[in-house]
Amino acid sequence: MPFKIVRNDITRMQVDAIVNTANAHPVVGPGCDYAVYEAAGRDELLSYRKEHIGHVQEGDAFITPAFHLPAKYIIHTVGPAWTDGRHGEVEAVRSCYQNSLRIASELKCKSIAFPLIATGAYGFPKDLALEAATSVIYQFLLQNEMLVYLIIYDQSSLDYSSRLFTDVKEYI
Repeated sequence: MPFKIVRNDITRMQVDAIVNTANAHPVVGPGCDYAVYEAAGRDELLSYRKEHIGHVQEGDAFITPAFHLPAKYIIHTVGPAWTDGRHGEVEAVRSCYQNSLRIASELKCKSIAFPLIATGAYGFPKDLALEAATSVIYQFLLQNEMLVYLIIYDQSSLDYSSRLFTDVKEYI
């Protein structure tokens, strides 16, 4: 199945699962996390997270209902805060993609949409994040059938992605 990079609002993606860049604690963070909570139904999603999930380790992933989103599920993953690249940040972000894809596969999802994990408030360099994401996704697709979207939102991510991939689509 194909892999596509698109510039879009992840909360509008009509896929089986969207991935949210979650906070380790059950609170609403900035950026993608904030957008997902607002679109899904902030109070419902936060209440579910507090009651059923609690604290999550960096690199891990967990699932919640999608509530008011067009997706069926939200797979939340806790990305690493960038320090200097010598504290396991790349491995942690790769784990975010791997664990999210594993959950999607277990749920028998046919489609999933990822943000560029940890590149917002956590400061992960976009070029390294894009390399990690595409590497993990391509490796997964060699053995699995799923439509995988990598959603980029800001102009700098679009510029970098467009230099590497000629078929990046824009919907915002």
